[in-house]
Amino acid sequence: MDAVVDAMAAIDNGEAPDRETLKGAVRELLQALAAKAPGHTVEVRVPPYGAVQCVEGPRHRRGTPPNVVECQPLVFVLLATGRKGWREALAAGEVSASGQRADLSDLLPLAAATGEPLG
Repeated sequence: MDAVVDAMAAIDNGEAPDRETLKGAVRELLQALAAKAPGHTVEVRVPPYGAVQCVEGPRHRRGTPPNVVECQPLVFVLLATGRKGWREALAAGEVSASGQRADLSDLLPLAAATGEPLG
């Protein structure tokens, strides 16, 4: 999770991660989410850098999936590293979550606040 470590280092220095670092961090963390919760029930979107389907359950075939989570890249990195709480981000309108299974609070964080993988 090199890009995640680099992104967290920038944040810790009071800087915004550069575009390539942020893109790499988002993609690494989306892959980690898909590996942690394989499935096709929830679509997690972090435009413009990526999206994954995850969480076991019914699979959708066409159109917009019934369970969608979407947020900005920096918010996703902060959520995935435990720097921001799911409910806090949801209440602040920083995360859009629709559908019965679109609660990721049990799956986050994916990496330590330092960017190192958990477990």
